[in-house]
Amino acid sequence: MLQAGVIGCGHLGKFHIKQLSESKRYQLSGVYDKDLDIARVVSKEFNCDFFDNSDDLIKISDVICIVTPTPFHFTYAKECIASDVHVFIEKPVCDNLNDSNELIQLNKKRNLKIQVGHIERFNPAFTSIKNKINNPMFIESHRLAQFNPRGTDVSVVLDLMIHDIDIILSSVDSEIKKISSSGVSVISSTPDIANARIEFENGCVANLTASRVSIKNMRKTRFFQTGKYISIDFLNKSSEIIEIDNNSNEVPLMKLDLADGSTKNIFFSKPNIKENNAILDELNSFADSIANDTIPIVNLADAHKALFVANEIIKNFNT
Repeated sequence: MLQAGVIGCGHLGKFHIKQLSESKRYQLSGVYDKDLDIARVVSKEFNCDFFDNSDDLIKISDVICIVTPTPFHFTYAKECIASDVHVFIEKPVCDNLNDSNELIQLNKKRNLKIQVGHIERFNPAFTSIKNKINNPMFIESHRLAQFNPRGTDVSVVLDLMIHDIDIILSSVDSEIKKISSSGVSVISSTPDIANARIEFENGCVANLTASRVSIKNMRKTRFFQTGKYISIDFLNKSSEIIEIDNNSNEVPLMKLDLADGSTKNIFFSKPNIKENNAILDELNSFADSIANDTIPIVNLADAHKALFVANEIIKNFNT
């Protein structure tokens, strides 16, 4: 079993601690938080050791999960790499590109496994249909949330939209041609609602909206490609596919008679979604990458690219 420590005992950190303490792949080596009182309380809750400095926890661990506010990710990740310890970092990987690029360069010398917590890659609504996404040409994403002070240390782009940026980048096999965006600060000092348009070299266009000042929660992404429409509801963990198939022997949902005299058969399907624990799944996949010496599903390069796009979106707010 891998000895795993957690740095950061806040809201999300406790989720990681719980899963690590119950996982068959890890043994919880301990916890650390800059607020030692919080670390003590959490250590009692999960019956584990707490440390009054990060160095001692890193020294006895094979893996460290960094679940701190974003501005502290780089410092702790750098310490882990220097100590030859594998790292799981919550998203976004860092709060600036220079730091994430430095982590990439440092790890080239160590070849450690580093995974970033873009958890929607493990959402069963996405995993159930990701092999159906093939050369989408238009993508529309809405991620709306009610206001929560937690996370307002960064823009809504780094707080929420980056989830959808990562999903889109993993689904479109093309370089980016152009990014345009707009954002508005409503409550906090950084934008709370934003819209972005990403144009790819292959002609695909992605339109993303993220808000943390909405009345209701929504996390939906729709993919449009030749002969197929795919809708994913990340919040309610459901997906549906509408496609044209003139060779199927099944009874279509409907038939469309076109002006040119042809007929299109329209089929509807809803994949069977198996309930899962996405945090546990991503941690177990990380353990697999360490055991099998394979590239993590969301690696450092993926996270750096998502951060690059997020930063371009933020920069364009003022242009």
